[in-house]
Amino acid sequence: MSSKLIINIAQLVNTREKTYQLRGKELSDLPCINNAFAVVEDDVISHFGSMDTISNEKKIGDVIDAKGATVLPCWCDSHSHLVFAGSRENEFVDKIRGLSYAEINAKGGGILNSAQKLNNSSEDELFTDAWKRLEAVARLGTGAIEIKSGYGLSVEGELKMLRVIRKLKQKSSLSIKSTFLAAHTYPLQFRENHKGYIDLIVQEMLPVIAREKLADYIDVFCENGFFSAGETEIICNAGMSLGLKPKLHVNQLNSIGGIDTGVKLNAISLDHLEVLTKDDIQLLSSATASGKWNGTCTLLPTAAFFLRMPLQPARQLIDAGCVVALASDYNPGSSPSGNMNFVVSLSCIQMKMLPEEAINAATINGAYAMEIGEEIGSITAGKKANLIFTKPIPSIAFLPYSFGTNLVDRVMIDGSFIS
Repeated sequence: MSSKLIINIAQLVNTREKTYQLRGKELSDLPCINNAFAVVEDDVISHFGSMDTISNEKKIGDVIDAKGATVLPCWCDSHSHLVFAGSRENEFVDKIRGLSYAEINAKGGGILNSAQKLNNSSEDELFTDAWKRLEAVARLGTGAIEIKSGYGLSVEGELKMLRVIRKLKQKSSLSIKSTFLAAHTYPLQFRENHKGYIDLIVQEMLPVIAREKLADYIDVFCENGFFSAGETEIICNAGMSLGLKPKLHVNQLNSIGGIDTGVKLNAISLDHLEVLTKDDIQLLSSATASGKWNGTCTLLPTAAFFLRMPLQPARQLIDAGCVVALASDYNPGSSPSGNMNFVVSLSCIQMKMLPEEAINAATINGAYAMEIGEEIGSITAGKKANLIFTKPIPSIAFLPYSFGTNLVDRVMIDGSFIS
């Protein structure tokens, strides 16, 4: 067993004996230890405390001097589309000229654009590009990430994406979860034949995915012009019968019943939530309070920012007692960045989340939104040593405050620093 003693930590952030999903006022509680040390044994956190209490730890030979860094758990990005082909900067210009997200999709752009590029790419090309992105977000402090399919929109394309995600899982030391999202939009040939495409998902894609164990979750984009609440339920039930739990895109552009469906299905998370009615918030609040729904409201502020949409009502959800997580939605069309540091900053600046709330939402609650909250997401004995070492900062609030500066100095994954 190898042991490492980390000393001279200015502030050790999110230190907890036990962990669980944080909701409502709990989200603003961010326990920290000033002038701290931590011991890592192999790939897990052994124990930690104040430098004043170090005793037997001094005998550990492998000493890492944090030199006044703030140390916090790595970001847990519970919603991304990191596997994709090419880019969509032309659509970025179209948006500047006034075209809406829905208008671009209607003329064959958007998701369909990415699908065409992906289906023209080999599995090796997709893996190489995705690996570079994964390494880049890891250097920015992401230690766990969920990655969706959804740019294949064909049997071959969707399976190709999921196999790339499986290769990423096998090669990377990051914690990775895989989500099947063939129900991202309807391919052009199925625009007038929704049942035909749903049958393709249920009868041809899902059996292979289950047999090869290619996904952990199933997702549907429940939205006007995409998949209705009823269609979402049909697809999710088919996935659930094969062991895939739902994580759903809902209420990005309209409120069409996706939240009711997600609560009914006990979805692990309901993601986006830019457009919420008072009834939607009340449903989420009451379902959470009663235990009817144990899921997470995952907010994706960089997508709303990039699309120039109103940002999610984070304060209302927190005040209503909901479990809130933050994620990047890293994708080529609406959030071409996986930088969770900016996600945290934007959440404070534009959604009025406190720094403590944003950090908790991007770490421990993000971990629970991937069902790995007992393994990562906080400084807790027995959890993986996935740690961000910052450059010297005066306070935790400086992280979101200094939004244009990369304050991540070093990142440790499974007890080892990444290059």
